[in-house]
Amino acid sequence: MSATGQATEAPSDAARDLVRGAFDLHVHISPDVVERRIDDIGLARRFAGLGLAGFVLKSHYNSTAERAAVVREAVPGVQVLGAIVLNRAVGGVNPVAVEIAAREGARKVWLPTVDSENERAHLAAAGPETKLPVWSKLEFELREKGIGAEPVAVVDAEGELLPETRDVIALAAEHGMVLSTGHISAADALTVVDAALEAGVQHVVVTHPDYPGQAISINDQVELARKGAVVERCFTTPYTGKCSWEQWIEGTRAVGPERTVLSSDLGQVKNPPVEDGLPLMAEKLLEAGFTDDEVRTMAVDNTRLLAGVEAK
Repeated sequence: MSATGQATEAPSDAARDLVRGAFDLHVHISPDVVERRIDDIGLARRFAGLGLAGFVLKSHYNSTAERAAVVREAVPGVQVLGAIVLNRAVGGVNPVAVEIAAREGARKVWLPTVDSENERAHLAAAGPETKLPVWSKLEFELREKGIGAEPVAVVDAEGELLPETRDVIALAAEHGMVLSTGHISAADALTVVDAALEAGVQHVVVTHPDYPGQAISINDQVELARKGAVVERCFTTPYTGKCSWEQWIEGTRAVGPERTVLSSDLGQVKNPPVEDGLPLMAEKLLEAGFTDDEVRTMAVDNTRLLAGVEAK
């Protein structure tokens, strides 16, 4: 049962077959400071059993590069990849943290999420009907303890990239990392995408643009894709009622399969199993009229490209 009260059955065998060989590039699992549905070794074993190629470990608070290396050793045959998210816990937009994570094998770097200026403003304006993410409780607890640091900016007051943001972009290009926009605003994402592609970052991902704190318009999504970014569609955003499935499908259709990548964003205790996310999205897209080939492009081909296992 989802947060919106909708029951969800396990995906069909046909949907599982369609996404075989895919990577899930956005999962939240144990160990974490937030309770999660499954741990990393357990998920790797489930992926192996279902023919899924691997996943990227995402933590809002720590680099997962070292942890990913341990899981790869523990569960051969599944490529578990590390990442770093540039929130206050790692020093914000911190080039040193990115360099260390890259040397340890991190595949992705996310710009600020829970600590971004954009997300902080969204939480501050949240009303009683706002569907808050599971990590928001921790953020409020940190504020109550008096250790809630200032939000993390990526641009200055004039909308120009901060020097440290440019340094992080340069490191992502140097190390061949995927750069994801995190929870920054549409305006900031447009600036970041331009700078990152100009600096030679091969893969730039617009993180779940349907997320309420971002609410990137479909026109802006199309423009970001036109510039060369890949737009990420996450299962949890519509499943938990943060946007409608109709909105999610409309954005996917406007951007197109070649510039869309599917990720689950799963791991929350009350949501479906992580390994069900990609096939459940496949079913939704097929129901909306997308072809098998289009779904496979979004769920398999593009995820493998971003994971670095297949050349462009």
